Amino acid sequence: MDQRTIPSPRIKPLPPEHSPELKEQFEAMRKNLGFIPNSILIMQRKPKLAKALAQMTAAVWDPEGKVDRGFKRIIAHVASRAAGCQYCMAHTAGGALRFGVEDKKLAAVWEYATSPLYSEAERATLDFAVAAASVPNAVTDAMFAELRKHWTEEQIVEIVGVIALFGFLNRWNDTMATPLEDEPIAVGETYLAPRGWSPGKHAGGER
Repeated sequence: MDQRTIPSPRIKPLPPEHSPELKEQFEAMRKNLGFIPNSILIMQRKPKLAKALAQMTAAVWDPEGKVDRGFKRIIAHVASRAAGCQYCMAHTAGGALRFGVEDKKLAAVWEYATSPLYSEAERATLDFAVAAASVPNAVTDAMFAELRKHWTEEQIVEIVGVIALFGFLNRWNDTMATPLEDEPIAVGETYLAPRGWSPGKHAGGER
């Protein structure tokens, strides 16, 4: 992108040291992602909100959960695509790779409905994610019944937790035009750009 066309963030991320009371949460995010997301560096202007979000994300990504953490990132990616959030699409694609999803499976996420790399359970779940992330919500009783064929109620709560969390994050990051960090931009350019993804208004990050 031409440097002159790179957008400015609507509210600039603050450095992590701005909120020493969030040091523990920031370090946990750095450990999981390799960096601290600009979304929470913007949000730290309200430390209670940032801390609450950090607690929610830690619960959603709980390593003791019953749904694979890599697949949870795929669920979040598909939900974010349904919502149109380019920032979250890049983040969740990178998270999927970090938590064990193979390159070829991530690349095939655009064709999950027909790709042999996705199981029947995964396809039903991603169809559900698209419907749940849509506005208005498009989940039907039949879709929920299909989900029950593959997952326990505890697992379904985990799945809906992922989608609901990204309902918040999609709106936060699209509204704030949160600037993308280098790592997710690189993932987006490698895996998502061939299908039309671009950082768009989120391009004003670390470059």
